[in-house]
Amino acid sequence: MVLTPEEWVRQNTIQYLVKELDIPLSLINVEKQIKLHGTTKRYDIVTFNPDGSIFLIVECKADSIKISQDTFDQIARYNLVLQSTFLMVTNGIDHYYCKMDLQNQRYSFLETLPAYQK
Repeated sequence: MVLTPEEWVRQNTIQYLVKELDIPLSLINVEKQIKLHGTTKRYDIVTFNPDGSIFLIVECKADSIKISQDTFDQIARYNLVLQSTFLMVTNGIDHYYCKMDLQNQRYSFLETLPAYQK
């Protein structure tokens, strides 16, 4: 695998999830396909709760890519399928965290992610 700028962000984000949030590596899934409105998409990182539900979706961008509304729209579309409680968008420099209101299909920004519950 080539260490592209986006892959560097993804690998560092995984380290953050494991070392800082104490998410077990066995509950982290990287670069898997999902079907969305008849098209195949690939998410960057998904973390699972112990019961198998999704705790967090992470969208990684290269550090040269500015985080924009399009980035939030992209991860929100993925979440229509995945139904995660939390979203994270990062380019390795800027990090944004959101809590989902799945019933109303909205998200609210957080200062940081909550502690992971094992």
